[in-house]
Amino acid sequence: MQERLQKIIARAGIASRRHAELLIASGQVRVNGRVVKELGTKADATKDRIEAAGRVVETKEGRRVYILLNKPPEVVSAMADPEGRKTLRNCLRGLPERVFPVGNLEYAASGLVFLTNDGDLAADMLKNWARLEQVYHVKVKGMLTLADLERLGKEIDAKMQTVRQPDATRGRAANYWYEVRMRDSKKEELRRALFKEKHPVEKLKRIGLGPLTVEGIPRGRYRLIEQKEAEKLRKRTSAVKETKRFSGAR
Repeated sequence: MQERLQKIIARAGIASRRHAELLIASGQVRVNGRVVKELGTKADATKDRIEAAGRVVETKEGRRVYILLNKPPEVVSAMADPEGRKTLRNCLRGLPERVFPVGNLEYAASGLVFLTNDGDLAADMLKNWARLEQVYHVKVKGMLTLADLERLGKEIDAKMQTVRQPDATRGRAANYWYEVRMRDSKKEELRRALFKEKHPVEKLKRIGLGPLTVEGIPRGRYRLIEQKEAEKLRKRTSAVKETKRFSGAR
Protein backbone atom coordinates (compact mmCIF):
# COMPACT_ATOMS: atom_id res chain seq x y z
CA MET A 1 0.00 0.00 0.00
CA GLN A 2 1.31 3.43 -0.96
CA GLU A 3 1.80 5.81 1.97
CA ARG A 4 3.57 9.10 2.54
CA LEU A 5 7.25 8.60 3.37
CA GLN A 6 7.12 10.60 6.61
CA LYS A 7 4.35 8.33 7.91
CA ILE A 8 6.31 5.17 7.06
CA ILE A 9 9.47 6.51 8.72
CA ALA A 10 7.59 7.60 11.84
CA ARG A 11 5.81 4.25 12.17
CA ALA A 12 9.20 2.50 12.02
CA GLY A 13 10.28 4.49 15.07
CA ILE A 14 13.22 6.17 13.33
CA ALA A 15 11.94 9.71 13.88
CA SER A 16 8.79 11.65 14.62
CA ARG A 17 6.75 12.57 11.57
CA ARG A 18 7.91 16.18 11.82
CA HIS A 19 11.55 15.12 12.04
CA ALA A 20 11.00 12.71 9.15
CA GLU A 21 9.83 15.65 7.03
CA LEU A 22 13.08 17.46 7.85
CA LEU A 23 15.07 14.36 6.85
CA ILE A 24 13.24 14.25 3.52
CA ALA A 25 13.67 17.96 2.81
CA SER A 26 17.41 17.78 3.60
CA GLY A 27 18.00 14.86 1.20
CA GLN A 28 18.56 12.19 3.86
CA VAL A 29 15.89 9.80 2.57
CA ARG A 30 16.28 7.34 -0.32
CA VAL A 31 13.69 5.15 -2.01
CA ASN A 32 15.20 2.28 -4.00
CA GLY A 33 18.53 4.10 -3.99
CA ARG A 34 17.12 7.42 -5.25
CA VAL A 35 17.24 10.54 -3.05
CA VAL A 36 13.74 11.92 -2.42
CA LYS A 37 13.16 15.51 -1.31
CA GLU A 38 9.45 15.99 -2.07
CA LEU A 39 7.30 15.81 1.09
CA GLY A 40 4.30 14.42 -0.81
CA THR A 41 6.22 11.41 -2.12
CA LYS A 42 4.62 8.03 -1.44
CA ALA A 43 6.11 4.55 -1.26
CA ASP A 44 5.14 0.99 -0.38
CA ALA A 45 6.98 -0.13 2.74
CA THR A 46 6.44 -3.80 1.83
CA LYS A 47 7.98 -3.49 -1.65
CA ASP A 48 10.33 -0.49 -1.71
CA ARG A 49 13.70 -0.17 -0.02
CA ILE A 50 13.48 2.96 2.11
CA GLU A 51 16.47 4.48 3.89
CA ALA A 52 16.28 7.38 6.34
CA ALA A 53 19.36 9.03 7.83
CA GLY A 54 21.44 6.02 6.77
CA ARG A 55 19.09 3.45 8.33
CA VAL A 56 16.91 0.99 6.43
CA VAL A 57 13.24 1.22 7.33
CA GLU A 58 12.04 -2.13 8.63
CA THR A 59 8.56 -3.18 7.51
CA LYS A 60 7.82 -5.54 10.38
CA GLU A 61 5.46 -4.27 13.03
CA GLY A 62 7.06 -4.16 16.46
CA ARG A 63 5.26 -3.51 19.69
CA ARG A 64 4.02 0.01 20.35
CA VAL A 65 5.75 1.58 23.34
CA TYR A 66 4.45 4.52 25.40
CA ILE A 67 6.66 6.02 28.08
CA LEU A 68 6.30 8.67 30.77
CA LEU A 69 9.67 10.05 31.85
CA ASN A 70 10.39 12.41 34.74
CA LYS A 71 13.09 14.55 33.13
CA PRO A 72 15.68 16.10 35.45
CA PRO A 73 16.68 19.73 34.84
CA GLU A 74 19.62 20.38 32.51
CA VAL A 75 18.77 17.43 30.26
CA VAL A 76 17.99 18.03 26.58
CA SER A 77 14.53 16.83 25.49
CA ALA A 78 15.95 14.85 22.57
CA MET A 79 17.73 11.56 21.97
CA ALA A 80 20.97 13.24 20.84
CA ASP A 81 22.64 16.61 21.31
CA PRO A 82 25.40 18.09 19.09
CA GLU A 83 26.77 19.97 22.11
CA GLY A 84 27.33 16.76 24.06
CA ARG A 85 24.90 17.55 26.87
CA LYS A 86 22.89 14.86 28.66
CA THR A 87 19.81 13.73 26.74
CA LEU A 88 16.74 11.59 27.35
CA ARG A 89 18.75 8.62 26.13
CA ASN A 90 20.73 8.77 29.38
CA CYS A 91 17.49 8.09 31.27
CA LEU A 92 16.36 5.22 29.02
CA ARG A 93 19.23 2.76 29.34
CA GLY A 94 18.14 -0.82 28.85
CA LEU A 95 15.11 0.02 26.71
CA PRO A 96 15.34 -2.14 23.54
CA GLU A 97 12.82 -0.17 21.46
CA ARG A 98 13.69 3.05 19.68
CA VAL A 99 11.43 5.85 20.86
CA PHE A 100 11.34 9.61 20.42
CA PRO A 101 9.92 12.44 22.55
CA VAL A 102 6.67 14.14 21.61
CA GLY A 103 6.87 17.89 22.09
CA ASN A 104 9.60 19.67 23.98
CA LEU A 105 10.42 20.51 27.58
CA GLU A 106 13.04 23.20 27.93
CA TYR A 107 16.56 22.36 29.07
CA ALA A 108 16.33 24.00 32.51
CA ALA A 109 12.84 22.63 33.28
CA SER A 110 12.04 19.26 34.81
CA GLY A 111 9.07 16.93 34.76
CA LEU A 112 6.90 14.94 32.39
CA VAL A 113 8.10 13.98 28.92
CA PHE A 114 6.08 11.58 26.77
CA LEU A 115 7.99 9.26 24.41
CA THR A 116 6.72 6.69 21.94
CA ASN A 117 7.38 4.86 18.68
CA ASP A 118 3.75 5.32 17.63
CA GLY A 119 4.18 7.80 14.80
CA ASP A 120 0.45 8.32 14.20
CA LEU A 121 -0.29 9.26 17.81
CA ALA A 122 2.79 11.49 17.96
CA ALA A 123 1.73 13.31 14.78
CA ASP A 124 -1.78 13.96 16.12
CA MET A 125 -0.40 15.23 19.43
CA LEU A 126 2.07 17.59 17.76
CA LYS A 127 -0.60 18.90 15.40
CA ASN A 128 -2.81 19.79 18.37
CA TRP A 129 -0.03 20.49 20.89
CA ALA A 130 -0.99 24.10 21.54
CA ARG A 131 -4.48 23.00 22.61
CA LEU A 132 -3.54 20.16 24.99
CA GLU A 133 -3.84 21.29 28.60
CA GLN A 134 -0.59 21.09 30.55
CA VAL A 135 -0.07 21.36 34.29
CA TYR A 136 3.06 22.99 35.71
CA HIS A 137 4.46 23.64 39.15
CA VAL A 138 6.13 27.03 38.98
CA LYS A 139 8.47 28.49 41.59
CA VAL A 140 8.62 32.29 41.53
CA LYS A 141 10.60 34.90 43.35
CA GLY A 142 8.60 36.08 46.33
CA MET A 143 4.94 35.33 47.02
CA LEU A 144 1.73 35.98 45.11
CA THR A 145 -1.55 36.86 46.84
CA LEU A 146 -4.86 35.19 46.01
CA ALA A 147 -5.85 38.40 44.21
CA ASP A 148 -2.61 38.21 42.17
CA LEU A 149 -3.34 34.61 41.18
CA GLU A 150 -6.87 35.42 40.06
CA ARG A 151 -5.81 38.51 38.11
CA LEU A 152 -2.84 36.85 36.40
CA GLY A 153 -4.90 33.77 35.61
CA LYS A 154 -7.48 35.89 33.79
CA GLU A 155 -4.74 37.82 32.01
CA ILE A 156 -3.09 34.75 30.49
CA ASP A 157 -6.15 32.47 30.39
CA ALA A 158 -4.80 29.99 32.97
CA LYS A 159 -5.87 28.54 36.30
CA MET A 160 -3.40 29.35 39.10
CA GLN A 161 -3.37 28.20 42.71
CA THR A 162 -0.97 27.82 45.62
CA VAL A 163 0.40 24.33 46.32
CA ARG A 164 2.01 22.78 49.36
CA GLN A 165 5.51 24.22 49.54
CA PRO A 166 7.93 21.25 49.14
CA ASP A 167 11.00 23.09 50.42
CA ALA A 168 9.49 25.60 52.83
CA THR A 169 9.83 25.81 56.59
CA ARG A 170 6.23 26.32 57.67
CA GLY A 171 5.15 29.42 55.86
CA ARG A 172 8.54 31.09 56.03
CA ALA A 173 9.60 30.38 52.46
CA ALA A 174 11.09 33.32 50.58
CA ASN A 175 10.00 31.97 47.19
CA TYR A 176 6.75 30.10 46.57
CA TRP A 177 5.49 27.32 44.30
CA TYR A 178 2.21 27.54 42.38
CA GLU A 179 0.23 25.17 40.19
CA VAL A 180 -0.66 26.52 36.75
CA ARG A 181 -3.04 24.83 34.30
CA MET A 182 -2.65 26.23 30.81
CA ARG A 183 -1.95 25.57 27.15
CA ASP A 184 1.70 25.33 26.20
CA SER A 185 1.33 28.39 23.98
CA LYS A 186 0.67 30.48 27.10
CA LYS A 187 3.95 29.61 28.81
CA GLU A 188 5.90 32.61 27.55
CA GLU A 189 2.97 34.89 28.40
CA LEU A 190 3.16 33.56 31.95
CA ARG A 191 6.89 34.27 32.15
CA ARG A 192 6.45 37.83 30.87
CA ALA A 193 3.52 38.54 33.20
CA LEU A 194 5.38 37.27 36.28
CA PHE A 195 8.53 39.17 35.32
CA LYS A 196 6.49 42.35 34.94
CA GLU A 197 5.05 41.76 38.43
CA LYS A 198 8.61 41.41 39.78
CA HIS A 199 8.03 37.71 40.51
CA PRO A 200 10.22 36.07 37.84
CA VAL A 201 10.06 32.31 37.31
CA GLU A 202 12.87 30.47 39.13
CA LYS A 203 11.93 26.85 38.46
CA LEU A 204 9.49 25.07 36.17
CA LYS A 205 8.23 21.50 36.44
CA ARG A 206 5.63 19.90 34.15
CA ILE A 207 3.51 17.47 36.13
CA GLY A 208 0.66 16.84 33.68
CA LEU A 209 -0.01 16.57 29.95
CA GLY A 210 -3.60 15.93 28.92
CA PRO A 211 -4.66 12.84 30.94
CA LEU A 212 -1.04 11.90 31.76
CA THR A 213 0.69 12.64 35.06
CA VAL A 214 4.25 12.31 36.32
CA GLU A 215 3.03 11.46 39.82
CA GLY A 216 4.86 8.50 41.36
CA ILE A 217 7.78 8.54 38.93
CA PRO A 218 11.13 9.45 40.58
CA ARG A 219 13.25 12.08 38.89
CA GLY A 220 15.36 10.60 36.11
CA ARG A 221 13.21 7.45 35.92
CA TYR A 222 10.39 6.35 33.63
CA ARG A 223 7.48 3.95 33.41
CA LEU A 224 5.79 2.22 30.51
CA ILE A 225 2.11 3.06 30.34
CA GLU A 226 -0.54 0.52 29.43
CA GLN A 227 -2.40 0.47 26.14
CA LYS A 228 -5.58 1.72 27.82
CA GLU A 229 -3.74 4.83 29.05
CA ALA A 230 -2.39 5.42 25.55
CA GLU A 231 -5.92 5.09 24.15
CA LYS A 232 -7.15 7.62 26.68
CA LEU A 233 -4.49 10.04 25.42
CA ARG A 234 -5.45 9.28 21.81
CA LYS A 235 -9.12 10.03 22.56
CA ARG A 236 -8.23 13.26 24.36
CA THR A 237 -6.11 14.35 21.39
CA SER A 238 -8.95 13.47 18.99
CA ALA A 239 -11.37 15.47 21.14
CA VAL A 240 -9.05 18.47 20.95
CA LYS A 241 -8.89 18.03 17.17
CA GLU A 242 -12.71 17.95 16.92
CA THR A 243 -13.03 21.07 19.09
CA LYS A 244 -10.54 22.84 16.84
CA ARG A 245 -12.46 21.78 13.71
CA PHE A 246 -15.85 22.98 14.97
CA SER A 247 -14.52 26.25 16.38
CA GLY A 248 -12.90 26.96 13.04
CA ALA A 249 -16.18 26.36 11.24
CA ARG A 250 -17.99 29.22 12.95
